[in-house]
Amino acid sequence: MEDFFDFLGRFWWLIFPIGGMIGGWARSWSRASERRHRRRVELYKLKNHAVQAEQASQAEVVSLIAAHDSVNHRWLDYELDVGNLIDFPLMTDVREPLTVAFLRAKKEADGMRPASPEDITTPARLAEYRAAVHNFEVAFDVAEREAKRIRDGKFTGPERQRLATARKLLKIAEDSAATPAERQTAYKRARRELDGLIVLPEATVAALEEKIAGMIDARKDPDTDVRLA
Repeated sequence: MEDFFDFLGRFWWLIFPIGGMIGGWARSWSRASERRHRRRVELYKLKNHAVQAEQASQAEVVSLIAAHDSVNHRWLDYELDVGNLIDFPLMTDVREPLTVAFLRAKKEADGMRPASPEDITTPARLAEYRAAVHNFEVAFDVAEREAKRIRDGKFTGPERQRLATARKLLKIAEDSAATPAERQTAYKRARRELDGLIVLPEATVAALEEKIAGMIDARKDPDTDVRLA
């Protein structure tokens, strides 16, 4: 210890340069620490921004799927209801450009629809689906407005009479108070009246026949399994 104090007594002047060096090191360490802190803050902001952007994208995908479903449900109101198709035949008339445009837009949107929101992982994929859903909405709106404006106006007088007859027959076919024979006969006659006027989608025919068959089954005698008249 005495040697140490003796050294300090003879070389006291070294305190100043050493102190300056220590101070410089301290300032350098402080600046480096501050830079590291800024980098950590910037990295956190970048990660947080990425998370927020991803959450916003997923929320938009959920919204687009809901909009997609909404238009599909509006279409099902026609596709699964023969009465609506008779009242607004333009909705299934593939000779009409507006109908073709709507069906094409539907096919494109359905083809781009993700199985889940997480399946869309890039901005480009999101933009494609967004555009497809928007085109589907617009095309359907335009076709529906035109169908409601024209209704059966493109048919001749005798053709409109056949459509009116088909409406009445379908009401009988779907009437639970009618007998199975009456419903089956009415359905067959309605199909003949519509033949050459309106092309019914397969889904429409299947839904109608299932509904009529369900009514007929409901009239069966549970004990004898014989249809009641």
